[in-house]
Amino acid sequence: MAREHDDDFQGSFFALEIDGLTLGYFTACSGIGIEFEVINFKEGNGSKVVARKRAGRPKYSEIVMKRGFTEDKALHTWFKEVVDAKDATPYKTASIVVFDRTQEEVARFNFDKCWPSKLSVSDLNAANDEVMIEEVTIQHETLDWV
Repeated sequence: MAREHDDDFQGSFFALEIDGLTLGYFTACSGIGIEFEVINFKEGNGSKVVARKRAGRPKYSEIVMKRGFTEDKALHTWFKEVVDAKDATPYKTASIVVFDRTQEEVARFNFDKCWPSKLSVSDLNAANDEVMIEEVTIQHETLDWV
């Protein structure tokens, strides 16, 4: 049974903030997740050996965000910073902010050591009338669900 506040997430839209500044608004976001490697080991001896599992290193999913194509070059500029980096990857701190239909913030996912690993637009085809989609894939090293 749905609770009253669950309605806040119907019709949501999302903003990508980089170092505290809104980089853009998106209509789709996937890959917000964390899982741990599973370490299997046995404990005990003789007939009292017990199989155990322990959490290993965390693994963070890559985040994919999509929106209709815009003239805004902020994503391209961020991607170009990584392309042009001569030494170390220019990591950023980022947040994905979820807004409800009334434009109130209802959730926030914070990431650290972020960088865009892919930037693309949908296929160009003058024969169809589909909206062009811009997509960015983001790598990160931490995740905090606020």
